[in-house]
Amino acid sequence: MGKVLIIYATRTGETQNIADLIGEGVRLVGHLADVVNVKNVKSEADLAGYDGYVFGSATYHGDMLQAMKTFLFIAEKAPLEGKTGGAFGSFGWSGEANDRIYQTMKNIFKMDMVADCLRLKTSSLGGGVQMAQDYSRQLAQKLKA
Repeated sequence: MGKVLIIYATRTGETQNIADLIGEGVRLVGHLADVVNVKNVKSEADLAGYDGYVFGSATYHGDMLQAMKTFLFIAEKAPLEGKTGGAFGSFGWSGEANDRIYQTMKNIFKMDMVADCLRLKTSSLGGGVQMAQDYSRQLAQKLKA
């Protein structure tokens, strides 16, 4: 059984909803999951002890929230290379945060990422719940590999 840390930065609560859905999906396939607001992560030590990591932020004015940017500098100091990773986010118009987080995790942190990031405008429309659960399954498959 693997253990996954899901960290989110939210503006209106929607990104937290998506993080909770991912956590639920991870648990449904038999792994442990902790869902944490990025504001509660103070140092790289807070990232220790996990097999997989999923980071997400809302996109606001074409960028991730500042709290997520700050967190990524903290995460860069943690030993994440080779760990399973995923990225997600909510957005109203454009969704750039998701891709930037994903690329940082893949190319800077050198993590073993799922195929792509999860992009949702909202968890409650367009099959958002199912998409989050599917994403969780992809992550779980990587944890087993």
